[in-house]
Amino acid sequence: MLPELPPLPALTRAEAELIDGYLEAVDLLGRINPARHGDTYRGLRAAQALVGRAVALRDALTLMHRRGEHELHAPTLARALRVLDGERRAARVTVPPLPDG
Repeated sequence: MLPELPPLPALTRAEAELIDGYLEAVDLLGRINPARHGDTYRGLRAAQALVGRAVALRDALTLMHRRGEHELHAPTLARALRVLDGERRAARVTVPPLPDG
């Protein structure tokens, strides 16, 4: 039986779209990461999709700014990222450690 995840913190719709778009962009960057095993076609497709994710992120941040949400509530957004497995997903963007030997 899987452990129950903590609930997501309360987010505005724009904050939720920001988190979703950010994690989708992170996933795509992980697929593009040249330090990870993969093929060029997969990376190409991810790079093409990244353009759309960047537009969605821009739109979410624009909406937040227009609504007067001028600051990101980092602790709340970080909690949301953790609940949605953001740490593991973001780890795919980094350079993997050298193998022991």
